[in-house]
Amino acid sequence: MKERATVLCVRDNRILLVARLRSRWALPGGRIHRGEAPHEAALRELEEETTLTATGLTYLFQFSGFNTLHYVFFAEVAYQSIAQPSNEIARCKWFAPVKIGTLSTSVPTREIVELFFRHMAIVEHDGSGPMPKQVVDVAP
Repeated sequence: MKERATVLCVRDNRILLVARLRSRWALPGGRIHRGEAPHEAALRELEEETTLTATGLTYLFQFSGFNTLHYVFFAEVAYQSIAQPSNEIARCKWFAPVKIGTLSTSVPTREIVELFFRHMAIVEHDGSGPMPKQVVDVAP
């Protein structure tokens, strides 16, 4: 099974998605290189694909796709920073969660977004606050 670091960025209740030329929308992320920790791959892929640098990174959960294991992270980015397509990415755009279900995306992208918002609703409802999972320090 392939391993992938997958990154959720949220701004104004919108999720950042990326797409290659003539391809479906997806969450930023990519293959974890040999000897690379999943959080390192998440930081690298986010910057390579969107030019965004995470100011904070939180591990959320693992998601098993058809033949890929996704290590899913929540990335905090500076509010004023602008996502720009880079490397193999042709488009970056922020989408409302309800819009994602109408886009051409992979099944894992839709399900990871749904799981994330379901998790956030539970966390906010029980009062435990946002992101109670493991926080990864990204300071140099």
